[in-house]
Amino acid sequence: MDYLEGLLLGRLWSDTDYENRKHFGLFVLYGLLVDAIILYKYILGRGLIGFGSIGTIHIAVFVLLFIANPFICFRYYRMPWWGKIFIILTKLFKAYLIVSYTVSLLLPKLTVRVDDLQDFLMSYLNKTLERYTEKFVATAGSFSTVLGVLAGGVHVVLTVLLLVLAAVVIPSLIYLAVKLVQYAWDWVINLLIIKRFFPQRK
Repeated sequence: MDYLEGLLLGRLWSDTDYENRKHFGLFVLYGLLVDAIILYKYILGRGLIGFGSIGTIHIAVFVLLFIANPFICFRYYRMPWWGKIFIILTKLFKAYLIVSYTVSLLLPKLTVRVDDLQDFLMSYLNKTLERYTEKFVATAGSFSTVLGVLAGGVHVVLTVLLLVLAAVVIPSLIYLAVKLVQYAWDWVINLLIIKRFFPQRK
C-alpha cells in the first residue's frame, strides 16, 4: 500500500520513501503496458476497456482532476479508510486518462494497415538491402552483394532497436511530463493556499 500511495500521491503528498528509490523497471513496464494496449487496438481494431477513446468530456474531467489534485491529496493521511480508497481510485482514474490520451496520440502514427504490414516490411527490407548493395558495387565488385546484405542487415537491426526503444520511452516521457507539471501546480497551490489556510496538511 505504501508503494501505491507513493506512486499515485507523489513526492509532495506522500509520507513514503517512494521518491527516494529508483524506478527504472517501472518506467519500462509502463512503456510496455501502453505499447501492449496500442498493439491490441492496432491488430484487433477495437479498444481495450475504452483506452484510446478521448473526447471533450474526458479532457474536461482530466483538467478538473488536475486542478483539484492538491485539494484532493493534502488531507489523505487524515482521511478514514473509505476516504483513502476514494482518493486512490480517483488517482487511478486520472492515470487511466493519461494512458488513454497517450494511446490516442501514438496510435495514429501506425499508418500502415495490419493487412499490409507484411508487404510493407518485405518492401522496406528489400529496398534497404538494394540501396546498400548499390553503394558497394563500385568499390567491392563481386563482394558488393555480401557487403550490402551485411550493412543493410545492421541498418535494419539498428532501426528496429531504435523503434523499440522509442516505443518504450515515449509513453513514459509523456507520463513523466504530466507528473512534473502536476507537481509544479501542486507546489504552487500548496505554497500559496494550503499552507496558509490549511496548516498541518498531513
